[in-house]
Amino acid sequence: MKNTKTKGFTLLEILLVVAAIAILAGIVILAINPTKQLGDTKNAARRADVSTILNSIYQYSIDNNGSLPNDLTATTNTEICHSDATATTSCVFLGDLTPTYITAIPVDPDENGTELTGYSIEVLPSGRIKVSALNTYPDAADDISATK
Repeated sequence: MKNTKTKGFTLLEILLVVAAIAILAGIVILAINPTKQLGDTKNAARRADVSTILNSIYQYSIDNNGSLPNDLTATTNTEICHSDATATTSCVFLGDLTPTYITAIPVDPDENGTELTGYSIEVLPSGRIKVSALNTYPDAADDISATK
């Protein structure tokens, strides 16, 4: 009689390999942390937007003998609008900046409103301008703002 051996994997071996792959995939997903990566990406966009707004105001000021845009009188932290404010919304519209100094007022990546941008502006007592992002990823070490 001939001794025939079947070649192949047992069900237990296949289950062990699948379990090992699932565990490794879980570890990789936790290491990558897509939520944190997305939050960091949005915070990078916020930093760029804050800088863009502040630089456009600075450029406007240089071209207009040190004057600030007409609507910029807020001595308290006030949100920026993308269009003229309605009666129900108290915000600053920086219309003097568009389209010469900035193509359009940037909007926060998480802002869903039709009028507000998610950024605020304030004229400090020293005369300096501070632009801040109102929304940040929860683990952000510091606020996202710039002063010039």
